[in-house]
Order: sequence, then C-alpha cells, then structure tokens
Amino acid sequence: MNPLLLFGMMVKASLLSFSGMGNVPSLHADLLARGWATNRQFVESLAVGQVSPGPTGLWVVSLGYLVDGLRGALLACAAIVIPPLLVVAIERGFQRVRHLSAVKGFVHGLGLGVVGTFVVVLLQLLHQNRGSSDPRALGFVLAGLLLASLRRVPVALIIGGAAVAGIVMR
Repeated sequence: MNPLLLFGMMVKASLLSFSGMGNVPSLHADLLARGWATNRQFVESLAVGQVSPGPTGLWVVSLGYLVDGLRGALLACAAIVIPPLLVVAIERGFQRVRHLSAVKGFVHGLGLGVVGTFVVVLLQLLHQNRGSSDPRALGFVLAGLLLASLRRVPVALIIGGAAVAGIVMR
C-alpha cells in the first residue's frame, strides 16, 4: 500500500464532501478498486463512527486504521483536518485583500457567473418538468418565487410543500 496515495485519496474525499459521511462513495470506489479495503472494513468503520462520540466524519480514522494500521489512522486524521484549515487560511487571506478592486471584481464576476449558471439549470429543470406547457408546473414555479421573495417562509418548507403538492396533484 502506498501511504502517499492513500493520503491523497483521503484528502480528495474530504475536500469533495460536505457532511460526515459524504466521503464514503469516493473512498469506497478508490479503496475497493485497488483492493486496499473490503466492504466489511467499510461497514465496521462506519459502525465505529456511529457509536463513537464526536462528529460522524471521524469514521474515516477507523477506516484508515483498518486498512493501514496506526499509519493509516494518522493519515486519515491529517486528511480530514486539511479542508477546514484550508477554509480558514483562504478566509484569512481574503480578509487581507477583500478591499482591492481586483478582488471585488473577481467576487462580483463569480457571483454573476453563478447566477447565470443557476438560471440555465432552472430553465432546463422547468422544461424537463413540462413547465413550458403545463399551467400547473408554471403555477408551482410562480408560487415558489412568491413565497421565496417574501423571505418569511423557510426554503425547506417551500420545497417540501411543493413536493407534497406535486404528489397530491399527480
């Protein structure tokens, strides 16, 4: 087993996940493909992560131990600490340069790019869900826009209500 490669896979999985067990699919695919872990080791490490105190993301330390002993556990610890430290470092760096016009322009352009991408995705979703020809679908969109624009109704409630209404109206 190549410890540097194991560490790289764990860092990649940690950087690309946003929850305690969000890195399971990436690590599962990478480690099983190389024969470095078994399904049983994944199940055992996830179980340890669930019954242990602390964040559920620490399950990966158990996996590191099961696949490479103490060295694997230490590599896993380092790998799951790196992403939050990167966020802190980036935020600190941003605070130092946020007043610069180039940085303000970058953030503004990035925001506009995200909005543009979001509009395209929304239009595709609307079209795929017959929104261009079904008055009920257009009603859902308009109701969602209205409720969201009021800023008094939680987004989760709007989405959940639309899902329930979609089931009822089907």
